[in-house]
Amino acid sequence: MTVRLFEPIQLGKLTLSNRIIISPMCQYSATTEGVMTDWHTIHLGHLALSGAGLLVIEASAVEAVGRISPRDSGLYSDACERGLARVLEAVRANSSMPIGIQLAHAGRKASHRVPWEGSAQIRSTESGGWRSFAPSAVSFAPHEEAPLALDRDGLDRVKNAFKTAAQRAVRLGLDAIEIHSAHGYLLHEFLSPLSNRRDDQYGGSLQNRLRFPLEVFDAMRAVTPPHIPLGLRFSATDFFEGGWDLEQTLAYSHELKKRGCSFFDVSGGGTTPNQKIELKPGYQVPFAAAVKRETGVPTVAVGLITEAEQAEQIVSSGQADMVALARGMLYDARWPWHAAARLGAKVKSPNQYLRAAPREAHDLFLPVAAG
Repeated sequence: MTVRLFEPIQLGKLTLSNRIIISPMCQYSATTEGVMTDWHTIHLGHLALSGAGLLVIEASAVEAVGRISPRDSGLYSDACERGLARVLEAVRANSSMPIGIQLAHAGRKASHRVPWEGSAQIRSTESGGWRSFAPSAVSFAPHEEAPLALDRDGLDRVKNAFKTAAQRAVRLGLDAIEIHSAHGYLLHEFLSPLSNRRDDQYGGSLQNRLRFPLEVFDAMRAVTPPHIPLGLRFSATDFFEGGWDLEQTLAYSHELKKRGCSFFDVSGGGTTPNQKIELKPGYQVPFAAAVKRETGVPTVAVGLITEAEQAEQIVSSGQADMVALARGMLYDARWPWHAAARLGAKVKSPNQYLRAAPREAHDLFLPVAAG
């Protein structure tokens, strides 16, 4: 029996051995200069032995003021680049799994405490805080300090920061790059009328609200070699009336397709604390299905995908080309191997220490001699 979830897929010139993606997951464990630490070596190394098709490194800020928290990782300095190079060297020594990175800017949702300290905004007047930037001087929540609206110089600075971060990712030999245009962060803030109140060429009409995110994509595409897939994660809806919605998402998708976007990672929400989401298994899969149907671009589905049979059904029914897991991978870091066993699929081990790949998924649970 063919198991679609474990069939290879091509993203440009990159071949993934299966259709399971490890979503980027913020760790809030970098130094205060955005440099990755030993925690990232252990965390990413663990996931790189999971048997997934692609591991995507957490949202890494393209400039210091674009970090969600002071402990976010970044790719905006030579020190950040060296730190990530050290992590990648260790991980790649033990796994051949393709590794991508998500490049991001938090916009008005920057300068917040780490989750275990409550995630509250750190105002620019407080120790460790800074003033955030956004399309408009409109805060995410009423009690928060309003961001500064980006002027012409600021727009150019941010666009160049995305471009430079892409160049660093290429230099590091990463296999794929994902642009973060979702969850209420900067690029999503330009897209949504809830957060974009500008009256210039970057605000108002849909065409204007698309302009800056597309300029960023073009700048990154220009410095990303054709063999490296450049994809994008977006929120398909704000889950709030009068906000960003699926119809606008499809228009955005078509513009990105024209520009050579390699894949779409379809999520939702994040622009307003008043969003109304009905959480249930696979609740965002219909958005991915609509994007895939309209564009034909390889599409990733996300959102409470936890079971092997559920993931297989999503892919085999054509709703999406791939599925991405985050919390599910933290709960079970061998989720792909266990899924293969349940579905009766043959898999290849990414662990270069293994002299030969197991013939069947069940063999993965047999002792392996050290070599």
